[in-house]
Amino acid sequence: MLRGYEGVRYISDKQMVVFDIGSAYTKFGYAGETSPRGIIRTEVRCPESKKVRKIIDHTDVQDLYQLLVEFLHLLFFKHVVISPKDARILLLESPLAVTSFRDTLTRVLFKHFEVGSILFLPSHLAAISTLGTDTALVLDVGYREATLIPIFEGIPVLKAWQALPLGGEIIHENLKRYFNDISDDTDLSEKVLEDIKVRTCFVTTLERSAKLGAKDAPTPPPDVTYPGVKRIVIPGEIREKAFEVLWERDNDNLSLPTMILDAIVKCSLDTRLKLAENIILIGGTTMTRGFASRLKSELQALVKSDLYETKLKVRSFKFHTAPSKPNYTAWLGGAIFGTTDLPLRCLTKEVYLKTNRVPDWSNLIDNQKDETSYEI
Repeated sequence: MLRGYEGVRYISDKQMVVFDIGSAYTKFGYAGETSPRGIIRTEVRCPESKKVRKIIDHTDVQDLYQLLVEFLHLLFFKHVVISPKDARILLLESPLAVTSFRDTLTRVLFKHFEVGSILFLPSHLAAISTLGTDTALVLDVGYREATLIPIFEGIPVLKAWQALPLGGEIIHENLKRYFNDISDDTDLSEKVLEDIKVRTCFVTTLERSAKLGAKDAPTPPPDVTYPGVKRIVIPGEIREKAFEVLWERDNDNLSLPTMILDAIVKCSLDTRLKLAENIILIGGTTMTRGFASRLKSELQALVKSDLYETKLKVRSFKFHTAPSKPNYTAWLGGAIFGTTDLPLRCLTKEVYLKTNRVPDWSNLIDNQKDETSYEI
């Protein structure tokens, strides 16, 4: 149910709408508000096949274009309830996002919905604006992947970025594997697996994790019954082991804790301590009970190991508590940015239709300095 209109929405003739389009969920709302108007799944019913499809499961650019048209139509006219021509758009995106998705989304907004302007905002940078600090190590653990970018004095340290395919999707696959081992009759949908994960599973401690599967393994937590048309008994062992895949190192010796340590090692010596003491966790997966405490224990154990003892002298790690739930902290940062007047940062419809391209930080054309700006 939509909340009442607030005075901040009358500041500008054209309202700033904030979209955070994630792999699994999309957060939407208006700039200046303290929480999103709503959070919906990033999926839409395909008009041709009549099947519900995730946006991230597109086959090609043309298929993505059609899915985004249907999805944004729902956003504008059913959820946000505003004419696209009367709105300015703020899009939160990861600096590591796929360029084709960004270009297609921009083409849909400008050419199909004819929005006035779009402001692209890095989600990691937006998250720290909710804390009143300009330096932080931002770890975003979402549905498809975990991405990490250190930010020092408001500048993203892109040479130290980290990314791994660790997120909610791999936990769902882990749960499905456990249930298939128990019974061949259990065929659970994605929504049911997510509900089981959120309601019944948790991240165990580092001490208990080391003993799981051993002869002296601790007593597993109690089994719980998941209600529904067909009641499902969730064994305590599965509840405890579901998130262990996030902490297991792969063939390259990488995991969530090593992402943080490797990023700090790649940063300058004089920035490492400040970054280690300003860690912020965002993304829905980080909301799991016991996640932050397990991550801190893993970091403290790893930093004393042979792998990092000589490379890194930092021994203390501190985590920020954002003024919102981790799954929409980046959106809240976007809502704060949206209240400021940044016309030079916006991409207008006129400029886009003339150039037919989106400025990109990774493109040399968009990073060249104007020679006339140098003082002689």
